[in-house]
Parts: sequence; structure tokens; C-alpha cells
Amino acid sequence: MVLHILKMAVGVENVEHLCRVQERRLTTMRDAGDPEVLRHWTRNTPKRADEVIDGGSLYWIIKGYVRARQRILSIERSKDSEATKKCAFVLDRLVVRTVLRIARPIQGWRYLEPAGAPLDQDQKIIEMVDMPEEMARELRDLGLI
Repeated sequence: MVLHILKMAVGVENVEHLCRVQERRLTTMRDAGDPEVLRHWTRNTPKRADEVIDGGSLYWIIKGYVRARQRILSIERSKDSEATKKCAFVLDRLVVRTVLRIARPIQGWRYLEPAGAPLDQDQKIIEMVDMPEEMARELRDLGLI
């Protein structure tokens, strides 16, 4: 079963800013002659790592909303026994915008079940035809549709 990760993008202003930050990291690696691997380091290693790398994505909370996701290609563990951050989510370079969904601030990361994950922006959202637009907006904000 696929499982996703929900994580705050601390200090990131918007999706474009996230892309620029990641591109700078890759450029620094390239200039240093290192392999260009996009890693996001975190302290704790998921106990359900097998489910996460089985097609899971890292969903980014930016400015109070889940706004984007990146597929998690693998999870690496630090070999440095002195390091405080022990785990890296190796990410696909493609950043996919999602339908906005309100998200409270969190520390670290949280598991995100597929049923609770926001849709990609290009997917059609099925709404009741008779539903007033204001009600549909409120239900989307609550993550119910």
C-alpha cells in the first residue's frame, strides 16, 4: 500500500521559490563535482519506509496550504554517526502543483494516507452539480472534496 509524507517547507514563499531553492542545491552539487541527487534531510527515519517508497510522494506545506508534491524515489540513512539529521528523502525533480488544502503547522513530518492527499491541480474535481460554489469552496478547504 502506498503511503505519503506531509512536510513543511520552512522559509519557502511559494512553489516557484521551492523550485529555485532546489535548483540552487543541484547547481552547487554540480559545481562541486558531486552527483546531482535531490535530497531532503530530516531527523527521523520512517518506520513504514517500504510503503513510502512504493509510489509515495512528499507533500509540501507552504504558507499554511499543501501546494505541491514530489515523488519520493528512495530513502537513505546517514552514515555519519555524529549527524543530527539521519534520513534523506530522495526526491524526483518534478514538482507537481496540487489543489490547495489548508494544513496546520507541524514539526518534522507526518504520514499522509492516499485518501487524505490533495489531488494534483490538473485532475478534475468531482463536485455535486446542485452544490452552491461557496459551499464547494468551504468543503475543499476542509479537505472533504
